[in-house]
Amino acid sequence: MTQPIIHLSGIDKFYGDFQALYDVNADIQTGEFFSLLGPSGCGKTTLLRTIAGFEEISKGTMMIDGQSMDGVPANKRPTNMVFQSYAIFPHMTVAENVAYGLKARNTPKSEIGPMVAEALKMVGLEGFGDRASHALSGGQRQRVALARALVLKPKVLLLDEPLSALDKKMREQMQSELRHLQRAVGITFILVTHDQEEALTMSDRIAVMFDGRIAQLASPQELYRRPINRQVADFIGVMNFLDVSIKSESPAGYQVDIAGLGAATVPLDQAPAGVGSDTKAGIRPEMLTLLYDDQKAAENEVPATVADAYYVGDMTYYEVKIDGVEKPVEISMRNTAGRAVLERGAKTRVGWGNESVLLL
Repeated sequence: MTQPIIHLSGIDKFYGDFQALYDVNADIQTGEFFSLLGPSGCGKTTLLRTIAGFEEISKGTMMIDGQSMDGVPANKRPTNMVFQSYAIFPHMTVAENVAYGLKARNTPKSEIGPMVAEALKMVGLEGFGDRASHALSGGQRQRVALARALVLKPKVLLLDEPLSALDKKMREQMQSELRHLQRAVGITFILVTHDQEEALTMSDRIAVMFDGRIAQLASPQELYRRPINRQVADFIGVMNFLDVSIKSESPAGYQVDIAGLGAATVPLDQAPAGVGSDTKAGIRPEMLTLLYDDQKAAENEVPATVADAYYVGDMTYYEVKIDGVEKPVEISMRNTAGRAVLERGAKTRVGWGNESVLLL
């Protein structure tokens, strides 16, 4: 494997007596779209700022492009940062904003114009150079901030929740544009976000953080399908957690009894951290299905009653009551032609398969 662009080993960060980061270890590859995901206060922005050089690490090793970052200030690192607020200078034109860092580096005047034009073209703002910065929309300000960072040709671009100020539609559009831009320029992007959908949509790999620690570092698919514990499973998407008793273990899997669902054999690899006295059965809402009329379940089925239904166009999200389960179970169903939306109180059946169960 090639040398990672960023190597983090045993990173701790203290603010006085408060420890913000605990033994953070990660290798981030060149050209990777990498996300730091977690709730507010989990340490993800602190970690990003230590990579940028705005904060010094208290312990550990940080290498960027094979070089130790001990004592290297932010302006000497091969990184650049796009802040949550964008930090656009309102009294400057778009071109002046993008050129700011180049002038600070004493780039020859003859080179600045073409470099600014190239950066603006890269982010879809060709011809916007003379526009007043205060007259831009939120999405355009975001692009200017990206152009200002990219014009300096960093090896790593750091993004601190850059889409949080945008409305839902613009946010989704910018997610797609950022991903396409990252692929086009081929440099490493590190995104900080608390939005799980944003991280899943955009990332090659994600580090999920809680309380200053990386709980799991994996691809979006692995995080969703094989979360390492209940905390990660609960944070990434929606998960139904049901009481379960482990009856026995064999090469075929764990023989279990799941509250409300009954007996099942769960493959061994669907218990990523093994099993114990506090293990729960986890099932994603889309892994359960409502059975209509004489439709047969592929493996297992139980009777249920619709407690509530939320129709959102392409999907309907159900809460159903199953005997033996205290809380309503969540089920998501895609709305297809001819498939009725069940009303509250409707009697139904829930189908599920052994392959859909995780033991966490």
